[in-house]
Amino acid sequence: MAEALRVGIAGLGTVGASVARVLRDKAVELTRQCGRDIVVAAVSARDPKRDRGVDLNAAKWFDDPVKMAQAAEIDVFVELIGGDEGPAFAAVKTALEAGRHVVTANKALLAKHGVALAEIAEKKGVLLNYEAAVAGGIPVIKTMREAMAGNSVTRVFGILNGTCNYILTRMEAEGISFDACLKDAQRLGYAEADPTFDIEGHDTAHKLSILTSLAFGTKIAANDIYMEGISNITQADIRAAGDLGYRIKLLGVAQRTESGIEQRVHPTMVPTASVIAQVHGVVNAVAIETDILGELLLSGPGAGGNATASAVIGDIADIAKSRPGFQHGPVFGRPAKELKPYKKAQMRSHAGGYFIRLTVHDRIGVFAAIAKRMADNDISLESIVQHAISGEAAAQKTVILVTHETTEAAVRKAVDGITKDGHLTDKPQVIRIERAG
Repeated sequence: MAEALRVGIAGLGTVGASVARVLRDKAVELTRQCGRDIVVAAVSARDPKRDRGVDLNAAKWFDDPVKMAQAAEIDVFVELIGGDEGPAFAAVKTALEAGRHVVTANKALLAKHGVALAEIAEKKGVLLNYEAAVAGGIPVIKTMREAMAGNSVTRVFGILNGTCNYILTRMEAEGISFDACLKDAQRLGYAEADPTFDIEGHDTAHKLSILTSLAFGTKIAANDIYMEGISNITQADIRAAGDLGYRIKLLGVAQRTESGIEQRVHPTMVPTASVIAQVHGVVNAVAIETDILGELLLSGPGAGGNATASAVIGDIADIAKSRPGFQHGPVFGRPAKELKPYKKAQMRSHAGGYFIRLTVHDRIGVFAAIAKRMADNDISLESIVQHAISGEAAAQKTVILVTHETTEAAVRKAVDGITKDGHLTDKPQVIRIERAG
């Protein structure tokens, strides 16, 4: 049997402790699967005295993760610290330069430094594995890097943030407000005390940028993503979507167009009969459309200690199965030096159109003015629905428009015009309607 694979874990929070625990509890099974033992040889965290529910006395303690990254005691450096700079970046870079394999769950780090780190890994002939960085326990990275050889990807999209999906699911199922759902998500540990990174789309954007690089062979461009969050989704939107046969999801979408690669993160209406509309709660889902395979949908737990730990251990096991002299595949599916510069596409027309909700003064001429603004921007309407508002707002109406295929620019221009006309009593809502499998 080959020598044991010695693992160093930096970061012993929920995920790090789970990884150490599973490596201990599943040691015999992992040895059988990998053909060698996997041992936790070193650990690094802020507090050496904290009880993490797993015995780590046999592992060497390092106060500094950077020192552990280059220590002779380890073969694999597992980064679970978090953050796109500081000790996480310094330690991963050091480990790769020292010829150590690296496993990370850090999407922010990869979104910012992934290409540079990939170049180091490929130069040194070591692995940089990151399955846990995107969609938790779903093996989407392995699928795209290894299982889809010969396929040309045309579009990749999905539900990539469990917090947002949990909130939208409860808003629909229970008829409660966004703020109430968010508070419950925080209480249950699904959302952070400061939830901005999740609910405004940043987390989804980081993950999408990695998938885009894998799908289209471009350099990671997390800063070139059109992004909207879900904080402005109301019960009026949820109900209107249901009436029209749709469900609202926060999607990350990347697709190849004639003018480049389009990346966007925003609330989206998907048909209730589609598979992705059935993904509820903290579950994630990723759809990949290709020329050979057609559409593949992967779904499963997208967050939590066990789901993330499972992906991390899968990456460690892949390293344990590799042997000296084996030529490893490129980090992002193509050699890092051959990744093309990202060319941002114009936000273009797309199948499905737009949902537009307007709260307007209930007076003569408003409806005609709205229709004129739409016509002036060459927007064809599939349906128009008006709802009277009762109570104190009885002098107002809700107008819901569903457009045929059109452009982002045309919709925004029309809505801006309606706003300038002085007909609106509240901020307009615009949501894309996405074709989805």
